Amino acid sequence: MKVVIEPSWEIALEKVFHQKYFKELVSFVKDEYSNAKVFPPGKEIFNAFWHCPIDKVKVVILGQDPYHGPDQAHGLSFSVKPGIPFPPSLLNIFKEIKTDLGKDMPPNGDLTRWADQGVFLLNATLTVQAALAGSHQNKGWEQFTDEVIRKISYTRTHVVFMLWGAYAQKKAVLIDESKHLILKAPHPSPLSAHRGFLGCKHFSQANSYLSSNRAEPIEW
Repeated sequence: MKVVIEPSWEIALEKVFHQKYFKELVSFVKDEYSNAKVFPPGKEIFNAFWHCPIDKVKVVILGQDPYHGPDQAHGLSFSVKPGIPFPPSLLNIFKEIKTDLGKDMPPNGDLTRWADQGVFLLNATLTVQAALAGSHQNKGWEQFTDEVIRKISYTRTHVVFMLWGAYAQKKAVLIDESKHLILKAPHPSPLSAHRGFLGCKHFSQANSYLSSNRAEPIEW
């Protein structure tokens, strides 16, 4: 099966798509969509890639799983479609932006506006069965997204990687810190945000780093 993905990513990941584990992953995902309710909608699995070609990536924000509730996930980590209430972690992200940059809460939680500026909103696992958090973990997605992170690190320079929580921070070993900025903080979940996510100032730090490397800052 040919993976339909943004052309620059198709070229960058061509070898990955031919690997045995990825073919098995595709087969698993197809079966799941045929036999169960799975999020996000199939055409939105690679949404982050479509909105952010590899040569446009300025910032990577790594999530773990897509949202597993109805109408939430749409292929961008932490993001929800317009009209969907802010999940708690996303609400804390907006609270931190307010504190850090003075920007008011946006009208919706759709982060497509970030993706189109070069913020690559990548979940480690790109699909999930409805109401079953983590149901598509350890099926091959993590191996694939680790390769995506390595590819960004290897082919690009001066990218900001925001690693929130212990799971995301383990991915730091995939990133060349001599070429990129790695920002670490606790996860924005209400369970941990008060331990250092709130007050981390990652958004202003990212923009300062981008500006110092002659890149347009992000309009958060």
